[in-house]
Amino acid sequence: MNKNSSNIMALAPNTSNKRETVCIFGTGDFGRALGHKLIQSGYPVVFGSRSTQTSSLIPKDAEVLSHAEAAQKAAIIIIAIQRQHYNFLTPLAEILHGKVLVDISNNLKINQYPESNAEYLAQLVPGAKVVKAFNTVSAWALQSGTLDASRQVFVCGDDMEAKQMVMDIVRALGLTPLDQGSLLAAQEIENYPLQLFPMWKFPILLSLGLIAFFFFYCLIRDVIYPYVYENKDYSFFIAISITNRICPISALILLALVYLPGVLAAIIQLYRGTKYRRFPDWLDKWMLCRKQLGLVALAFASLHVLYTLVIPIRSFVRWRISSQTVSQALNNKTEPLNTTNAWLSDSYVALGILGFFLFVLLGITSLPSVSNNVNWREFRFVQSKLGYLTLVLCTAHTLVYGGKWFLSPSSYRWYLPSAYMLSLIIPCTVLVIKFVLIFPCLDRPLTRIRQGWERNPQYPE
Repeated sequence: MNKNSSNIMALAPNTSNKRETVCIFGTGDFGRALGHKLIQSGYPVVFGSRSTQTSSLIPKDAEVLSHAEAAQKAAIIIIAIQRQHYNFLTPLAEILHGKVLVDISNNLKINQYPESNAEYLAQLVPGAKVVKAFNTVSAWALQSGTLDASRQVFVCGDDMEAKQMVMDIVRALGLTPLDQGSLLAAQEIENYPLQLFPMWKFPILLSLGLIAFFFFYCLIRDVIYPYVYENKDYSFFIAISITNRICPISALILLALVYLPGVLAAIIQLYRGTKYRRFPDWLDKWMLCRKQLGLVALAFASLHVLYTLVIPIRSFVRWRISSQTVSQALNNKTEPLNTTNAWLSDSYVALGILGFFLFVLLGITSLPSVSNNVNWREFRFVQSKLGYLTLVLCTAHTLVYGGKWFLSPSSYRWYLPSAYMLSLIIPCTVLVIKFVLIFPCLDRPLTRIRQGWERNPQYPE
């Protein structure tokens, strides 16, 4: 008796966990991939198609019926068909009444139609409950199982029960549903797959602009000027020397641009006397892409380190060292060690190593896997306090490198200062403003403003 009762208990969960049948309209790549994934997750799947002939591409455990017959077998119908072919659904309006229609379509360009595809579907079949989902997941990811890059599934719909049913399916497939609200959010969800690195656009364009400007600037000073006035061909500087100037310059400027919007925001809040007014749009967008600016700056700094490591094996450097050695041997004279230059050289290298170490630390803490494991105060300490320390070290690294050439007339070719001098303008400006803002006469009112105090409150307390 105990044995029989244990068998009954073992079978009970299987009966309660039986999945509802899911219908898929469309037998294209995504429809087949989604159907295969649903079958693996325990869902009975029926395909609705114009042709009911079984194909080797269709999952073997799925059933293929006409659209009308397939719709009658399931409460949830996934529309894996492009918008321009939705018209066939109109004659099925009576059968689809009360059903949950999941729109997974995308468009070829952002805001291609006045309304979203999901809203258009709801207009065609007014009696159905339309839910937008799965449009950010690719057929390749479903087939290969590599869902790490597209695990999040945005879901929206006007009917809460229908939306919950779809979100349960999403979870059963091993994905993460994100409720985006009503069907009004469908157009924004449909635009997500069409956005190519939206937060990276400004940092990348700015980086390309800096690279182009400083490349031609260094080309004029270091290649064209010696060729015109000294008849020397230094065109080979383009490969390493000029590149190794552009990388640290771009890294330092971009790092300073990460912290410049913060000090600008502080000045604006002090001027307005409140934190409850929006910043200008350009400042909002700038602040939102600070992480991307910092990561691009870290990439340039890493390239600078690699280029610096190969300097000793360059042909030009080896030739110059051997020439100096031969010259000292012929003249029977050895140059004594300049302790001041040795201190400057070691300080320059030490500041660079420390600055790069903190730079890498900032980059690591910006990774989601790391930032999710620290609280807000710890993250703010690393990104703000250590961030400014990184900026100080990198700026000092540049100052020590070429501080002695500031007042040297020979460093100004065609009245153009060395490129590293230009790279110091923005970092020094940021550090000076930040230094002024930490004075108690400014820091205290700024802290009070950020805690909610207003100089001239709109509504009296």
